[in-house]
Amino acid sequence: MTRLRAFLICLLPVLPLGAVPVAAQQAAQASDRPLVQSPILTIDSDRVFNESAFGLRVARDLETQGATLSAENRQIEADLGAEEQRLTAQRAALSPEKFRDLADAFDAKVQDIRATQAAKSRALNQLVEKEREVFLNAAGPVLEKLMRDSGAAVILERRSVFISANAIDITNEAIARLDASLGSGKN
Repeated sequence: MTRLRAFLICLLPVLPLGAVPVAAQQAAQASDRPLVQSPILTIDSDRVFNESAFGLRVARDLETQGATLSAENRQIEADLGAEEQRLTAQRAALSPEKFRDLADAFDAKVQDIRATQAAKSRALNQLVEKEREVFLNAAGPVLEKLMRDSGAAVILERRSVFISANAIDITNEAIARLDASLGSGKN
């Protein structure tokens, strides 16, 4: 099981920041079809994560938090712009040394804010990675059972296979089973 998880970690690339179309109807249909019996199966790991209820919830959470961070950044930018204009307006009334001190303090403030906002952005990316790890840990046993149920010895990434029959693609079945097992990942 550990090798399967390691294999799956390699399969699932970083979550795109945009919304992903849902193939919920296809996933529902997948559970109605008899499961393919084959020693080799293929899977589209991007779709498994991005179109699962879990992945869709992660994308919504990321979009919400990203929008909040963007709004905060726009407000900070407006506030700093206004502060810079006030400082510029005071320049004529201040000695060059006093103005330089205020300008240096303003620059330091801007750098601190920039570092803080960059840290928030990195935290969002880390949240995605953490959620992906939770998903992979939970998906491993589900995909391993799917593999056993199909009599398969291996599940290959669909994009890594030059040509194959669509019948051995278990992406929709994997999404259906993961949705049934994990849901959105929030209780």
